[in-house]
Formats: sequence, C-alpha cells, structure tokens
Amino acid sequence: MPDLFPTNPDLSQVDEEQLPVPEHRRYRMGHFFGLYGAEHIAATEFVIGATLVTLGASFNDVVFGLLIGNLMAVLSFWLITARIATDVRLSLYAYLGRIAGTTTSTLYNGVNVIFFGMIAAAMITVAATGVTLQLDVPAQTAPYPTSLLFVAVVAVLSVVVVAVAIFGFEILSDFASISAPWLATMFICGAVVLIPPLLEAVNGQTTASIGEFVALAKSDIFTGETPDGSMSIGFWGVAGFAWAANSIAHFGLIDMALLRYARKSWYGIASSSGLIVGHYIGWICAGIMGAAVATLTQTPLTEISPGKMTFEALNWTGLIIVVVAGWTTANSNLYRAGLAAQSIFPDHSRAKVTAIVGAGVVCAAVFPFFYRSILPLLTYAGLAVMPIGGIVFAEHVLFKRFGMTRYWMHLKNLPRNIPALITWAAGIAFAALLNIFDFVLLYYIFLPTWAFSVVLYTILARAYGAADEFPDAQREQAGFEAQISAFHKEQAQTEGPVDSTPEPATLDHIIRWVWILGGLIAPLAFAAITLFASPDIATYDAQVDVFYTVALCSTLLYFTTAYWGLRRQKAQREASHRRGSKNE
Repeated sequence: MPDLFPTNPDLSQVDEEQLPVPEHRRYRMGHFFGLYGAEHIAATEFVIGATLVTLGASFNDVVFGLLIGNLMAVLSFWLITARIATDVRLSLYAYLGRIAGTTTSTLYNGVNVIFFGMIAAAMITVAATGVTLQLDVPAQTAPYPTSLLFVAVVAVLSVVVVAVAIFGFEILSDFASISAPWLATMFICGAVVLIPPLLEAVNGQTTASIGEFVALAKSDIFTGETPDGSMSIGFWGVAGFAWAANSIAHFGLIDMALLRYARKSWYGIASSSGLIVGHYIGWICAGIMGAAVATLTQTPLTEISPGKMTFEALNWTGLIIVVVAGWTTANSNLYRAGLAAQSIFPDHSRAKVTAIVGAGVVCAAVFPFFYRSILPLLTYAGLAVMPIGGIVFAEHVLFKRFGMTRYWMHLKNLPRNIPALITWAAGIAFAALLNIFDFVLLYYIFLPTWAFSVVLYTILARAYGAADEFPDAQREQAGFEAQISAFHKEQAQTEGPVDSTPEPATLDHIIRWVWILGGLIAPLAFAAITLFASPDIATYDAQVDVFYTVALCSTLLYFTTAYWGLRRQKAQREASHRRGSKNE
C-alpha cells in the first residue's frame, strides 16, 4: 500500500488530483452558478418533463412538489456536499481512496463508468431524434432500434461525441457553459408559444385568463392521471424524485469534484441555478410542450421524441436545442466516465480509456430504452452508490465526535477497508429490500439507505480499530499537510489567483449587452407577443412565424457573441497572469 503521508515528498511529481485545491485556485460564487446552470439545464429535461406528465403528475404536484423537492436538493448540496468538499478540498475519488482504500475506490469507479456511460448514451439518442426527424425516420418507441437509418445517425453522432470528449473537451465545455441561459430561455419560449393553439384545440379560443389557463393545465396537461390508468406518481412522489434525481451528486458526494473549488461552503446554494431553473421551470415547460404537442398532433406522448417535441414548439431552433443539449450533456458525462475508467487503469492514458468506454456508449446509444428510462435509471444508479456517500460522511463528520480517527485504515496499514466493503454491499441489499417490499416510496429510498450506511460503517469501523490511537502516524500526517501548504504558497506566487478577471473593456460590455438583448430578451419578447396578441388562430399563425424567425436569428447571434465574449475574457485573464508572472 502506498504511503498516504510520505516524508519529504516531491510534491511537483504528485498528481494534482491527489492534493487539496490550493487557495489561489478557488472560485467566486458566480462561477458555480454558471457550472450548475450548464449541468442541469440540458437534454434530460425534455425527457423528464414529459415523463412527469405520463406518470400522472397533477398541476399541484408539479408546481409545489417539484419546488419542495428541488429546494431540498439545494439544501443537500449546501449542508452536506459543499461542507465536506470545502473542508478537505479533494474530489470524492481522491478522498474515497484515502478513506476506503484501492479495492473500494476501484469498484466505485467501475460503477461510475457504467452510470455516466448510460447517461451519455441516452443523451446521444436524444440528440439523434432531432436529426432523424428530418430524415423521416419513424419514432423509435421500442426498447431496441427498428430503423437502420436511426442506427446510422446515432453512430455518426456517437463518433463525434467520443472524438470531442477525447481531444476537444475544453472547447465543448466552454460551449456548454454559455448554453445554459439560452436553453433556459428557449424552454420558456417553447411552452409559451404552444399555449394559444392548445387553448384553441381545447376551448375553441386562443386567449385565456390566468384562471382559465390553470384550469386547462389541470384538465389537459398535468391531469393527475396516467395513460394506462395505473396509480399516479402523486405529490410526494414528485417531490421525492426531484430530490432523489441528484442524490448521487449531493448525498452521494460526486459533486465534491466541483465544490472543492468553492471559496466558501455556502456556495453550495449556487446549485439552485440548475435545480430551480432547470429542474423546476425546465421540467414544467417541457411537460407543457410534450402535452401540447401530443394534443395538437393527436399522438400519444409516449411516442413523441424530444426532436419532435421541440420542432413542433420552436421549429428549426427546436432542432438546434435538442442536438446541442443532447450533445453537450453526452460529452460531459462521457468525459466523467473516461476519468473514472482511467482511475481503474492508471497506466493507460485518459484518451485511450475514454475511447474504449466510448465504444460501449456507441453500442448503448442505439437502444432507445436508455433515454426513455432515464428517470428510473437515475434513481437506481443513485441507490447503487448511496452507501459510499454514507461511508464518507461517517468518517468525515462523525468519527471525531465519537473518538475515532479519520484515515484509520491507512494508519493501521490494512490492505483494504473491510467495513467499507461490507457497508456498501449491505446498503445495496437494504435498498433492494425496501424497494421489493414497498416499505418506502422508491424516490425516498436513498434517505434510509444513506442513514443505514452511516450507522453501520461507524459501528463496523470501531470494531475494526478506528477508535485506536495513532500518535506517530498523525504527526506524520500533520507534517505532510504542512509541506502541502508550503508547496501551494510557492505555486500561488508564480500562478496568481485563478479567478482574477481584469476590468472588462468597452467592447466586452457591448458584446455582453448584445447577447443579452438580442439573444435572450428578444425571443422572450416575441414569444410573449405570440401568446398575448393572438386573438384568433390566423393571427397566431402569423405571429408564431415571426417568432420562429426571431428565435433562429437570436440563436445565431447569441452563440456568436457569447462565445466571442468568453474567449476574450479567457484571453485577458491569461494575459493578466502572464504579466503578473513577469512582474514577479
């Protein structure tokens, strides 16, 4: 077993992922609003929003249940994930290796390869629906592909996604980060412009008061009834799903990788930019779009692809949305899967293992089953890794309070953490029993599973010697941490703060206002005109055609100017760092 706290190490040769994030590489709050917005306003929202309709969510379920569930998720990010991340400044992968050893972390990384690979495959399929719609490929309603042309389109998109994840992820990451405000805008616009024809189809008129629209939403969108007459998901089901949808990231601690860069633990509330805008407003708008398209086209919602939904709502801009959202989400998750795979095979390059994982993703992406089952897949995947979150929480938060020692496995020089392995297996079995016997609603199983894992690991670790004293080893630990602190101070003198941005020039302000007004405000304004200034269907048809043109032009303007502004900002920051280094 490698020495966890070596004496006089050459820290310049240590992988940065194994060291805490230094102070000069930590970011302000705004950085995390952007990250979470880009992460959670994405292609999954089209699928999940429509799925809530088919699961029989009522109007009150989505308005109040989603709000409560997403607020609970924000609090979880703040009070659990960000607290631990800003304390140790390590990713979960690195911290788990210190706590539970190589065997547990290797198994965990394997699960993450599968989990993130599934999401990447599902999002490639979503992106493909925008292309296949224009090629007259029939909707893929079976779990398996029924069209060779569909398979060909998915394969081409998959190859591009894999190539970008290997070679061009930084550019794609920049592109994804600026997509969030535009995606949120278009989600709202898509729902808004479909309201007049939906009103006309149901009530014979294109306008309605707020009260009349709410009545329509209750009777024809979020009806509280499922297509097959089965039991609806209900209020607590909706709230639980909204909370559990991100359980792998907050209670499961995956997002320690992001929040370790936060200057303060309360920056965890920045997750609201994705959860409230994407998982609340986005899901509701996607549900409205799906139900409206199903009514207007007389097609069962379960047979409507995301590409069909967005094209009916936003015309060509809708196809851009579904391709961009699916593509960027697939790339980020394939990148994560590649990192997890490289942790298992450290002797191979990230590019090589990402290519191998990508081959599996290509095969999975041709099966529509994955994107149509994204809701239960997210839930079950979260349950599979939830005990790991409980193990890390117990060792980080509870051990000191109960007179136990963090990193006890390494301090005792044990080959593997048996209590962690037992707890993980027992936690999964515990979750399975709760599900099989319906003791707890599926979407809440992560809570008792996490609590069970916290308690069991604490008891087992004490029995295996976590309460022993290790004075010599702890002195070595303190010495090693002092060396890291000195090393980071030296780095700070040459690198400068990563989040220092020079005062923007006049051109930067102009660019910013162009993409805000022309790229975001303009389509919202024309969508509102389409909604409120369409007294009859003929007027609506004329108004919506204007909106389609504005939306497409605004999209081109937005991405051109927003990306230009981003590149200028990065170039100015790099130039500022170079000048600072020369002055040193």
